[in-house]
Amino acid sequence: AHAISCLQSLPSRSSAFPWSIFFIIINEFCERFSYYGMKALLTLYLTNFIHWEENFATIIYHTFSALCYLTPILGAILADSWLGKFKTIVYLSIIYAIGQAILSVGSINDLTDHDWNGTPDNISVHIALSMTGLILIALGTGGIKPCVSAFGGDQFEDDQEDTRATFFSLFYLAINCGSLISTIVTPILKAKECGIHAKQQCYPLAFGVPAILMAVALVVFLIGSKMYKKVKPQGNVMLQVCKCVGFAIKNRFRHRSKEFPKREHWLDWASEKYDKQLIAQTKMVLKVLFLYIPLPMFWALFDQQGSRWTLQATAMNGDFGIPLQPDQMQTANAILIVIMVPVVNSVVYPLIKKCKINFTPLRKMTVGMLFASMAFVAAALVQVQIDKTYPVFPAAGQTQIQLINLGVAPAKVQFQPQLQSVDVAPNEGTGYMTFETSKLQSLHIISGSRNKTQPLQLQERQRYTLAFKWNFTSIDSNLILDNVTSKPAEGKNLIRFINNFPFTVNVTMDFKAYGELPPLSVSNYTNVEGLNVPYLIEASLSPYFCTVLSKKFGFGSAYTISVDGCTNFTLDITYFEDIAPNTVHMAWQIPQYFLLTCGEIMFSVTGLEFSYSQAPSNMKSVLQAGWLLTVAIGNIIVIIVAGASQIDKQWAEYVLFAALLFAVCIIFAVMASFYTYVDPNEIEAKFSEEGKKEDKKDQDDYEKEDEADSRM
Repeated sequence: AHAISCLQSLPSRSSAFPWSIFFIIINEFCERFSYYGMKALLTLYLTNFIHWEENFATIIYHTFSALCYLTPILGAILADSWLGKFKTIVYLSIIYAIGQAILSVGSINDLTDHDWNGTPDNISVHIALSMTGLILIALGTGGIKPCVSAFGGDQFEDDQEDTRATFFSLFYLAINCGSLISTIVTPILKAKECGIHAKQQCYPLAFGVPAILMAVALVVFLIGSKMYKKVKPQGNVMLQVCKCVGFAIKNRFRHRSKEFPKREHWLDWASEKYDKQLIAQTKMVLKVLFLYIPLPMFWALFDQQGSRWTLQATAMNGDFGIPLQPDQMQTANAILIVIMVPVVNSVVYPLIKKCKINFTPLRKMTVGMLFASMAFVAAALVQVQIDKTYPVFPAAGQTQIQLINLGVAPAKVQFQPQLQSVDVAPNEGTGYMTFETSKLQSLHIISGSRNKTQPLQLQERQRYTLAFKWNFTSIDSNLILDNVTSKPAEGKNLIRFINNFPFTVNVTMDFKAYGELPPLSVSNYTNVEGLNVPYLIEASLSPYFCTVLSKKFGFGSAYTISVDGCTNFTLDITYFEDIAPNTVHMAWQIPQYFLLTCGEIMFSVTGLEFSYSQAPSNMKSVLQAGWLLTVAIGNIIVIIVAGASQIDKQWAEYVLFAALLFAVCIIFAVMASFYTYVDPNEIEAKFSEEGKKEDKKDQDDYEKEDEADSRM
């Protein structure tokens, strides 16, 4: 009843919402869900599915981001000069949806896995499809970016300013909701296992849902077609500005001789072809664009949330009561934005004003840069703590070996020739020991009354496990190449089983088969999700089964589990920790996300507000294009640093970015101190008044001439 009374009380056309707006808002929600849902997975997809090295994956991620912020210029020109906003949105949305579908198809493991071993047989097919999909997505999302919000604004009449403002609030709420929900949902979908022949992380589903949402976005937008107010293309002011600047430079070069008098501003050389108002407006725009020069450095740091910071989260403990996927940590930014924007606007800024501090927009942007720089210092400190937990793998010329005594008697193992000796207690291991590969030739095992010499032919840069046990007649042993050269990715765990029974057993864990294991043999490592919950381990000891619940493996660990015996149908097992689980909690990333979000609020929100306040009414799109261009250049900076940097330590790269932004922040503060704020409305009013006077003068001259003619 209350809702009906509210609807009945809607007064006039000036406050009524056009029905077409709701199609645009739903379209934006679906499109943002599609984009952010896909982008949240991209870095880990490139490293874990395509198997690219982290630096190269970072380069591709930021190349894609840069393209997404370069193509809006193309979209704006298409919409304003040729196709109009409606057709531009439709055509580019089709390209966008096709790109999402191609990316999803490219992530299907079974597409080229002809031998059913779980690994694509022709990875180049997947790379080609993925890169084609990303290019089409960049063209689509970037191309429609400047069109959708402007098209929504076109649906209102001039006297509907308040209603238009409400629309933009709902529009940006749709953006935030779409990005927040998708960044939570798609990593969960990815974590599920799917596949026809071999179970893998379900990237096809995780990319397929954003593809479906993009198709839904297009369909919803088309449904409202007959309701839309479609403004015809009226020419792109960006092109006019470029032509004006180009002509001024060209004309100045032609008249570089001293015989031509200097003009007050170099743009005044365009006065022979362009009117004074356009030149004055272009001057205002260029004045703001000059201040944009240092801004890309902020975006170089900000956009690393989806690349470097996500990779950092893969080496952390994601147990928040429920397991958090590394790529879900990006939701911290969206959540903090929703919470902090009202707090900053209603509490922080008014307090600063009460303290009589002149906190101008440019000063806010400077402080925003400082916050972003501090965020990367915080990220560096977290990275230092993570690095301390990393296992040390063998370097060139080195080999690592661990000993596992599965027998009931203690043992002494001598590394030959006369390197060292180690005592190994029953059912215990030594952990990995490092040796020079060329010097370690054999092992001599002494246990009880028995001894055995184990010859070694080891490869450098590899880890080995020697499992042995004493029995009444001899010492049995098995040397295993572990084939693990790094910590498990994405917080997963590597689990394998070794059979300590005197007969063959069949081992499963949560119904995943590890195969039939003869005595003292070892299964291959298998990826197990870092869910921090126990798993059901089952051994088939014909004619009966023994089961036990595993320990919680945590995140990023590797274990060898010895299947030792069975007591009252309960399986006896022993854990040997090959790689320790992640101990630095993902919650330690929250301070860096908090600092970066503070920086975003003061820099990004204020920057857009400042740009619009300083731009002439018909030139706001030029500044929007300039702003998006700074984001693209920021991503290009990351590409250059990731490609050219010789820094081995990730914490040092974080410090480098923090130092660069701090230096740029000082430069920006100096530039901002010389900036004089203007009121574009006053300048436009002045030109409008001058135009009226000229029109009146022309009218008076015409009347005088007409009067003179009548006298003749």
